[in-house]
Amino acid sequence: MIVKPALRTGNVQEYYFSQKLAQIDRMRSDGYDVINLGIGSPDQPPSENTVSALITEAKKATSHGYQSYSGIPALRKAFSVWYNKYFHVNLNPDNEILLLMGSKEGIMHISMAFVNPGDEVLVPDPGYPTYSSVTYLVGGIVRKYELTEENGWLPDLKSLEKSDLSKVKLMWVNYPQMPTGAIGSLDLFEKLVAFSRKHEILLVNDNPYSFILNKEHLSLLSVEGAKETALELNSLSKSHNMAGWRIGMVAGQSDYIKTVLKVKSNMDSGMFLPMQMAAIEALNNQDSWYDTVNSVYLRRRKIVEQIMDLLKCSYNKSQVGLFVWGKIPENIPDCESYIEEILMKSLVFITPGFIFGKQGERYIRISLCATEEKLNEAKNRIISLSLNN
Repeated sequence: MIVKPALRTGNVQEYYFSQKLAQIDRMRSDGYDVINLGIGSPDQPPSENTVSALITEAKKATSHGYQSYSGIPALRKAFSVWYNKYFHVNLNPDNEILLLMGSKEGIMHISMAFVNPGDEVLVPDPGYPTYSSVTYLVGGIVRKYELTEENGWLPDLKSLEKSDLSKVKLMWVNYPQMPTGAIGSLDLFEKLVAFSRKHEILLVNDNPYSFILNKEHLSLLSVEGAKETALELNSLSKSHNMAGWRIGMVAGQSDYIKTVLKVKSNMDSGMFLPMQMAAIEALNNQDSWYDTVNSVYLRRRKIVEQIMDLLKCSYNKSQVGLFVWGKIPENIPDCESYIEEILMKSLVFITPGFIFGKQGERYIRISLCATEEKLNEAKNRIISLSLNN
């Protein structure tokens, strides 16, 4: 290599799943039928009216030009109505909602908009790895705060307050939580808002899982005064089976949204209009559509719980979201080796918890994004593996 990479690239690694998917692709090309239970990519389709709206709009000659950086007013209005209906939060569609190409993009935009080099960022452990990698890329300092099973995977704010928080600029939270499936509460959100206001920290809740096997739709922005100190990310990826469409949003006080827009408007040229029109249809889905999607996930989760039982893992049946999170038996010395052994001997890939942080080292995560047929096949392979051992 003649030209050296930027120093910031030395602080991050290739995304774990990028490497693992490449390994699985190589195994499949060699003839091995690997069942991938690692990725949370919904395999059910969006609603029919969503797809129909995309097709109808895409056929129009006027639909193919550049679009507004903020998203069309009709889509921002649809997000506003959706938030009011399900989260009981009033958002001004004109200046409190910014359309994103997925909430992962929002993590980068928010970090670039608010985090200076040397600023500290509170990141959950276990938690979504992108919170840390993006912090490193913008020159921030990752400061992990531990979540434990004993504490219900909730932050210990009293412990945090005993530490020096003077350099903390931003705090990531994620409820319903990934990877643990823990549910937040209004009480938790009230405490988080009070904590962030007291210490002048921008609080951001990443909220894409609230519709998956969960009836308690809760937004951080429902707390009184939250908009003064908080933002919330959401997307259609999980809730509406539209992961590949890359449609999300960030909501909050208009001044915060304007600051994020300064970054975003220099990085893209707006979202394809037919996708925005289709997203409006998706946000208008009836409750019965969500119920149908979740009935499929519920049947799948029963099979995944059986796999967890076969592996002698302990897990909380009240967790929500696209995964089941379980603790491996004490007699298993190393989770990474254990997962690799399962992959090589049974051709079933399961996510090891260590990729989400130190607190996940004794855990595994199994996705619900596979058909019942595939899940049963994975279960039978693991039964065979157990018998052979």
